[in-house]
Amino acid sequence: MNLQEKPPFATPFEWIGGEERVRLLVDRFYDLMDLEPGYAALRAAHGSTLSNARQRLFWFLCGWLGGPQHYTERFGHPRLRARHLPFAIGIRERDQWLGCMDQAMGETGVDEALRARLRESFFQTADWMRNRGEHHEQAASA
Repeated sequence: MNLQEKPPFATPFEWIGGEERVRLLVDRFYDLMDLEPGYAALRAAHGSTLSNARQRLFWFLCGWLGGPQHYTERFGHPRLRARHLPFAIGIRERDQWLGCMDQAMGETGVDEALRARLRESFFQTADWMRNRGEHHEQAASA
């Protein structure tokens, strides 16, 4: 392994700067969702208030990034796909979520190397959560 490939911290949680920085990222993510017209479909999927979503994403990301397991201590395994099945998540919602998170990472100063790694991981997770889209619609009409 090339020494330059080794992350400078033991976990992404440490790399991002701990709970304070995760909270800053999550708050900016939801603020952008409220402010930017380009995230309207994503915002509409979240209902009238974002406070519950803010807290749960903060708890989840802390653990997902390798920090304290706040989410699993409260709710058990995240079961992300199952918990999101009631919501229509297609390519548009996936792409708006990813765009909003990437913008939030940029605006909160997430290190560029970490941002690139997270962008890839977020894409894999967000794409796996899709429950609407071309392949689903084709299967339903077959």
